[in-house]
Amino acid sequence: MPWLEQTIRRYEHARWTADDNRRVLPFEWGLEHLGGRKDDPDPRSFLRRFADETMANSDAWYATGPAEDYRLIGDRLTFTSAVHSPWAENNLVRARFFPAKKSGPAVVVMPNWNAKADNHVPICRWLNTLGITALRLTLPYHEDRNAPGHERADHLVGPNIGLTIQANRQAVTDVRRCLRWLEHMGYGKLGILGTSIGSSIGFITLCHDRAVRAGAFLHVSTYFGDVVRTGMTTSHVWEALRAKVSPDEIRHFWGPISPFPFIHRVHGTGQRCLMITAKYDPTFVPEFSEQIIGSLHSNGVRHEVLRLPCGHYSLGEFPFSWAAGGRFAAFLFQYLT
Repeated sequence: MPWLEQTIRRYEHARWTADDNRRVLPFEWGLEHLGGRKDDPDPRSFLRRFADETMANSDAWYATGPAEDYRLIGDRLTFTSAVHSPWAENNLVRARFFPAKKSGPAVVVMPNWNAKADNHVPICRWLNTLGITALRLTLPYHEDRNAPGHERADHLVGPNIGLTIQANRQAVTDVRRCLRWLEHMGYGKLGILGTSIGSSIGFITLCHDRAVRAGAFLHVSTYFGDVVRTGMTTSHVWEALRAKVSPDEIRHFWGPISPFPFIHRVHGTGQRCLMITAKYDPTFVPEFSEQIIGSLHSNGVRHEVLRLPCGHYSLGEFPFSWAAGGRFAAFLFQYLT
């Protein structure tokens, strides 16, 4: 194993083991979060039908209009989510506003899973120096939106199949309501920047919202279920799932919240994508990253690729963070300004 790869893999493992609050939660089908019955005698059939129907009618499933209660106090924006979850804390969307100008280009920024309040704030300020306004979204079940009794965002990626689907749909509709607010505020050239699960949420949003001209995605993959099954940082989630569902089943059940089934929707739209991948990523396995990049090519989607010799966590460290930041800044500046 080359020296750099060995060093990166040791660093990735050390960062992963530094978090000691991961819990293997109980498996649940969670059909009640999808309009089904909790006691359905055949939950597999329900989820297969639900996934097929949802992917075939994703425009309606991900549809939302503007919120009726946008409120900006200082740099803090709040509004009611279009998706109603069982926790009131989670249903009030929160975002932080970093204006560069009163009009022009703006980007919705979505951090990684379990991001803290200060994560991606430097990215927003970096975009400001280029004249690009940024709106940093707090994802469902993060920070003040988390469910009581949970230190981590267990409901956005967890062994409750239906709740995970609902939470990721909620995230996409939250992003779309952010886009509508930016339009209302006078920003006409809109983009998206997402990292890790923020990348997945952002890409699905781009596929369903033509107002998004360009999207920069840090860490990319095909299917939500495959990432959970093979990723180092989600191994505790798969531990609860593995005895209940097969790899093929979880890939299918979580198809509606996966980027891969929606790539064809970008063909011919003129939307641009930047895909940033990590060669030694133990969470978004490079095999899947290359598959989605190949599908972009075969579907005629206008895209650019930056492959860096780092891992999932180490993408956020110098010199890789500088390389990624320079590339996505140039990309967004080119296609939004």
